[in-house]
Amino acid sequence: MLSYDKQLKALSQLLRKNMTDAEKMLWLKLRRKQLKGHPFYRQKIIGKYIVDFYYPKANLVIELDGGGHYSETGKAKDRTRDDTLGEMGIKVMRFSDRDVFENMDGVMEEIWSCL
Repeated sequence: MLSYDKQLKALSQLLRKNMTDAEKMLWLKLRRKQLKGHPFYRQKIIGKYIVDFYYPKANLVIELDGGGHYSETGKAKDRTRDDTLGEMGIKVMRFSDRDVFENMDGVMEEIWSCL
């Protein structure tokens, strides 16, 4: 079982209630074991991070990146986060919000290939 920062629980719950449009669209495809019968979790706390989506059996995190992720600061934070999760044995897949809106089939194929 992965450790997590219990102080992030309230924020995680808030993020679940206030998902971005891209997160909502992807969640409609992942929830209720729709993808190969595998359960995904949304806004899951792992260590000191809250990840967008998590599939525990494959140790797979899916992150959706909006505009803030493309600044130098955002890129640096993402690299640190991905490196930390990688050290925990977790693979991180990143997609832009635009990918979800314009190429959902391609996004789903990439996720499918990792299961």
